[in-house]
Amino acid sequence: MPRKPFPSSGERTRQAPASVLRRAAIGGVVLAVLLAVAGALAYVTRPESPSSAKATQAPPSSSASVSPSAAPHADSAVAAPPKTSDPIVFSKYATKVLWTYDTRSSSQAEHLAGLKQWMTSEKKYADWTSVTDQVPSPVLWSRMHDNQQHARATVGEGHFPQAFKTALAQDPGAITEAYVYAVTVTGKQSIAWKGSGAGAESRSTTLAVQCRPHQNCSLVGVLPSVAP
Repeated sequence: MPRKPFPSSGERTRQAPASVLRRAAIGGVVLAVLLAVAGALAYVTRPESPSSAKATQAPPSSSASVSPSAAPHADSAVAAPPKTSDPIVFSKYATKVLWTYDTRSSSQAEHLAGLKQWMTSEKKYADWTSVTDQVPSPVLWSRMHDNQQHARATVGEGHFPQAFKTALAQDPGAITEAYVYAVTVTGKQSIAWKGSGAGAESRSTTLAVQCRPHQNCSLVGVLPSVAP
């Protein structure tokens, strides 16, 4: 039986350089999205415009409906992003997309192009590198294609990390600068390859997502460690 060429998520984390979300120095107001892993690490973003800084916004509830557009398109390697303003709902869909791939039917470039449509259009906040770090290199993708490797994901629970909620409680108005939310999602990834090979593992990730009022959410990036 051919060996699975794609390492587990734990192995990939050790092999790949840690990706830290971009720190942008625009304007004078800081939004801290705290990452708590054996302490608190800070993810800092700053606004493009302070025009909305006077308002106070609590995290939306997770009851918002999701548009059917979240279903995969027949001509796309990756499902289209859902039309939702709820950061938890969006993050669960985004996590499923990040943990799903099929090297049998799409190239690495096509897969990345599909993920790109999930990203925020605000370049000051988008951390595309942290997303591409989740995808195998072209060489490894080619090896996986030869082995017919593919993966699907089952997403379970999503929540705001405690450190993020604490930071928001201390400065509720800070969220109105960039409307960037930290969301931790848990689930399971199942991987299969030719020769009836298969495996599965439980996984967790913390995403940064942008959900401005009256706009659909978009992906900012993937935090380098999981925030509880």
